[in-house]
This record gives sequence, structure tokens and C-alpha cells, in this order.
Amino acid sequence: MKNFLCDFRFLLLLAAAAFIYIQVRLFATQSQYADRLADAIESENQCTSQLRSLIDQISLQQGQIETMKEQKEQLEQECGQLKALVQELERKGVERLINKEQVPVAAVVIMACNRADYLERTIKSVLKYQNSVATKFPLFVSQDGSDPGVKDKALSYDQLTYMQHLDYKPVQPERPGELIAYYKIANHYKWALDGLFYKHKFSRVIILEDDMEIAPDFFDYFEAAADLLDKDKSIMAVSSWNDNGQKQFVHDPEALYRSDFFPGLGWMLTRSTWDELSPKWPKAYWDDWLRLQENHKGRQFLRPEVCRTYNFGEHGSSLGQFFKQYLEPIKLNDVPVDWKSMDLSYLMEVCMP
Repeated sequence: MKNFLCDFRFLLLLAAAAFIYIQVRLFATQSQYADRLADAIESENQCTSQLRSLIDQISLQQGQIETMKEQKEQLEQECGQLKALVQELERKGVERLINKEQVPVAAVVIMACNRADYLERTIKSVLKYQNSVATKFPLFVSQDGSDPGVKDKALSYDQLTYMQHLDYKPVQPERPGELIAYYKIANHYKWALDGLFYKHKFSRVIILEDDMEIAPDFFDYFEAAADLLDKDKSIMAVSSWNDNGQKQFVHDPEALYRSDFFPGLGWMLTRSTWDELSPKWPKAYWDDWLRLQENHKGRQFLRPEVCRTYNFGEHGSSLGQFFKQYLEPIKLNDVPVDWKSMDLSYLMEVCMP
């Protein structure tokens, strides 16, 4: 019996040892699997991280591609705008050729003071026909005084250059009862013309007032007449006005005349003529002064039969004298005239009978 118990205990001991061995082996195997699983998880995490990094790079590249597309579209738009600008510059004749700019025919100055509503009407009329020939006829507004409405109105237009004449010296009329306005006007004219001829170096200037509208062929007319003015020194100035240009008296839009009387109201003179007039310019009544023999010295003035300017200024320094009777009925030319194709040599002194 004792031997049987010893054998059974021995078998149990062997079984326990075998169980312990198996458990140790299982634990070792599980540890290996756990290590391999950890390595696999780590590898998976690395792959996931690399995949995310690759996705981020692709997203970044896609963003760069979108940015490049936007830049390309912007460049294409800018190129289109530049092409349009070049075409516009070519249309206006501003493109520089062989480093030379087109020489203006004449500066155009609108003389203004304190009538903002009149000035706006004049500017709109001028710009309607001046935009296509802006380089030939650069536009200025010269204001006498500091009326804010006139200044703001002039500065609201990018197509012109604003000039302001400020003279606070008291005016002393030479005769009792004279209007001070005529002295201020003469002083303003001299200041503006000195600036345009001597500061801005224009060879010719066309003078308008702030109560005028112009005809469609206004600029073509003055461009054609500029050649006569340069060649024929017996012509002192060119005017766009006919004092007798009322509707019932005029018929031929192509007719031009030499006159001993200075018409004014939209006229052009040269720098050489201003060199002569500027030093002795009068204190007042400059237009009457210019009609004196001692000043025009027998020279004549060109004028059209049908006016190229219309004076709508019922209210002003002249207090609207005779406006209804003489100025309102004036006919402003509305017939197209091809001045460039016309031979105007018959107006030159050598061709006169």
C-alpha cells in the first residue's frame, strides 16, 4: 500500500512538473506573439503616419496647384487688361514711337470763376468731342478765386488739369462805377496764358469760357486753322465765333472769313503772339483792347460763318446784357465738315485779291 501511494505521488509530481513546463512554454509563446503583435502595431502606426504625411503632401500640392491656377487666371486677366490698355492708347494716339510723343495742336483752357453748374455743362460738352483727340488738345480748367463748388467740380474729372488763380490784392478801378469783375477777368487771363505758354510750354492755346458748348467739328476746325495761323503772320488769332451767327443769317457750315474785328468767345492764339501781348496786357476790358489798331496792328482774325461755340451764359459778369436778343438765337454748327480734306489756302494773305 505504501508503495502504491509513493508511486501515485510520484506520478502527480511528474504531472505537475509537466503542467508547469507546458504553462511556461505557453507563457513564452504568448510573450513572443505579444512582442510580434506590438511590432506589427508599431509598423501599422508608422505606415499610417507615412500615409497621412503623404496625404498632407498631396493636399499641399493640390493647394499649390489651385494657387497656380488662380495666379494663371489672374495673369491672363492682367494680360487682357494690358492688351486692352495698349489698344486704347493706340486708339487715342498716345503710343510713343521712336521715343517721341505726339506734339499737341493746342492746349484748351476753360476759364472759370464761381459758376459750378455752368462749368459742368461746358466740361461735358468739351469732353464729348475731346476724348478721341485728348493728346492733341489737352484740357485745362483755370479757376479765378476759391469758390469750393467750382474747384470740386473741376477736380472730379480725371480727364483735365486743374489750375487755380488766387489774387487777394484789392482792385482799384481806373474810373468810378466800373465793375471790378472786368479787372479780375483780365488779370486771370494773363496769369492763365502765361502759365500755359511759359510753364507748360504749349505752342498754341484755345480759350473757352465756362458758359460755352462746342460743335462736333470744333477740334477738327481748330486743327485745320492751326496750320494757317503758323504760316500766315497776318492772321493774329482764330475764333470759333460769329457775332452775326444768328440762325436767320447763316447757311454755309464750310464758309470761313478773314475779319478785322476780333470775335473772341472760343479763340486760339500762338505763343509768338502772346510774347507780344503779355508784357502790355491791359488791367481790364482785354477783348476791347485787343480790337485796337495799336494792338492788332492791321492783322486779321479767322472766323466761321456758322459758330463752333454756343454761349449759354445768361447770368455772369455782363449781367446778361442782350442775351435773349443776340446770344440765345446763335446757331451752333451741327453739320459734319471734313476740315482735313479741305484746301484753306484761299484764306492766306498771299492768295487774297
